[in-house]
Amino acid sequence: MDELNAFTPVPVAPPQITAERRAEWRLLMLEQHGVLSCAQAISLGITPQAIASQVAAHRWRRLLHNVYAAFTGPLTRPARLTAALLYAGPPAMLSHVTAAEEWGMCPLRDDEPVHVTVPYGRNAVSHPPAVMLHRSRAFDVIASADTPQPRTSRADTIIDLAASEPTAAEARLSFVHLAGSTPVSMTALARQLLCRPPFRYRAALNHALELVRGGSLSALEAEYTMAVEQAHGLPTGARQQPFHVDGRVLWEDVGYDKAGTRLTVRLDGRATHSTPGIAFRDRRRDNAAELADRRRLIYGWAEVSADPCGVAAEVIAVLRRDGWRGNAHPCRSAHCALLTEHRPAS
Repeated sequence: MDELNAFTPVPVAPPQITAERRAEWRLLMLEQHGVLSCAQAISLGITPQAIASQVAAHRWRRLLHNVYAAFTGPLTRPARLTAALLYAGPPAMLSHVTAAEEWGMCPLRDDEPVHVTVPYGRNAVSHPPAVMLHRSRAFDVIASADTPQPRTSRADTIIDLAASEPTAAEARLSFVHLAGSTPVSMTALARQLLCRPPFRYRAALNHALELVRGGSLSALEAEYTMAVEQAHGLPTGARQQPFHVDGRVLWEDVGYDKAGTRLTVRLDGRATHSTPGIAFRDRRRDNAAELADRRRLIYGWAEVSADPCGVAAEVIAVLRRDGWRGNAHPCRSAHCALLTEHRPAS
């Protein structure tokens, strides 16, 4: 894909482009990566018949309805995105997965449709498999102010992706994951949730925002907060606690010092702990915790998502061993591991 996107198309100017319009033509081709609409061609003095002649001679090619590439080589990603925007608009902007790819929130996938949002009420349709169209009543307030091609802001991209999930639970986790891994402010997320509330999962996304504000920076941390702490009446641990290890500040996911204990819960996402350098760092952090007489429990996605009650029981056992006397309780599950200790003796 890098080789393809390094390719520089050489647009073929039709003879109808006069000497006076050459500079205008070159600028348009530069800004739009060799792609133009039928309306733009006509504005430069190129007739529909001349466009058809260029296509028939294999100097141009038709990409979408009324959208052409003024070259016949490989189609670069910027040219492909421009074609989708010209097809849908103006006005139109990249959105959803495509905007997320451009923001670096997820890997590039050039085999997927280009997602484009237009104002609500626009008479435009999707063009599978090339273009997936979305409509927004909040079109005027969701665009980023300074990107090469119009696209939704980081905050709005996160909201759109989360609202596209199949369930409220998945929407909440998607929001937390993206908000925790993207340079976006909580102020921007809160403002956009307020001024353009999503049609789906409004309550779940507002809850997700509160989770992120509370320190949850990943889907695993959010799941621990909801399914383990909140569901079982555990004390609220401090998130992202700083500890000094080998002269550096490292961060632990959850610490229960405010509950009068020296317990740290580390949430291991596995994918981020696989390199030798990170493994060494975690060993040093474990040793430093032992030297500081801290208790440690470590959980991954498998335990927290599949057996949150078992995780809660272990955390409670260590908290109580350290002197915590709070009122933990079973969750709503009929098989909660905490039910046995709350069941009256026969």
